[in-house]
Amino acid sequence: MVPVDGCTELYGIMGSPVAHSLSPAMHNRAFAELSLNKVYVPFPVVDVAGALQGFLALGVRGVSVTIPHKQTVLPFLDSIDPVAAAIGAVNTLVIEAGQIHGLNTDWLGANRALAEVMELAGRRVLLLGAGGSARAIGFGLREAGAQVILASRTPERGQQLAKDLACEWYDLQEVAGLHATALVNATSVGMAPAIEETPVPALDLSRFEVVMDIVYSPRETRLLREAAQAGCRVVGGLEMLLFQGAAQFEIWTGQEAPLAVMRAELLGRLRKRE
Repeated sequence: MVPVDGCTELYGIMGSPVAHSLSPAMHNRAFAELSLNKVYVPFPVVDVAGALQGFLALGVRGVSVTIPHKQTVLPFLDSIDPVAAAIGAVNTLVIEAGQIHGLNTDWLGANRALAEVMELAGRRVLLLGAGGSARAIGFGLREAGAQVILASRTPERGQQLAKDLACEWYDLQEVAGLHATALVNATSVGMAPAIEETPVPALDLSRFEVVMDIVYSPRETRLLREAAQAGCRVVGGLEMLLFQGAAQFEIWTGQEAPLAVMRAELLGRLRKRE
């Protein structure tokens, strides 16, 4: 890490809780790799309005926003990126000249992770979930020209998101009858400690060319393991985490993110947790 001094620029992540976040390790490793005089710290935040005033007063330059503040922060921003406004959530703040601008890089991270293994434009993607992550990924897929089909366990939220995305909605139990090029799990099913749970039975996976799971702990979820056994190309949640963070880094610094060292840092941290 570059030594902290009177010229060090401050960045961080706001949420509750944030002690578990891998973002400080990832961003500080990237800053160090490029010898940037910047530091990224966790901000446990309950009072959103107060925190934003504090960021302005302290000269904080950029902030990642995580649960539960991705939507509650919106009324306090001076401007919002059009895609973030359509999604209805932000995960990135840029603070300049006393103004706070909100963006969303979750969709960029998901799109880039999927684009590593498939073309998105014109392809049919089955998206599981109706929460904030599913919303960001769904709008991102639409931006890339993909056709989205939505399935969720919560009819009310799922149908509302499907309406916003102008796509079809199905109950999660109907997945066995649905066909798409790719399957994206945007639910928390399979996350530690319930690592033997899966949103889709193994027998239903061979119909998809690509399976992506946004869960990154464990690195290989049961869904991904069974998808690989079924012959699918698989994309783990670490890739989305990496690419959304890289997009933030590039927004804040104007420099290309050092992906290799950021990925290595994330992998190292996750291995320590396993």
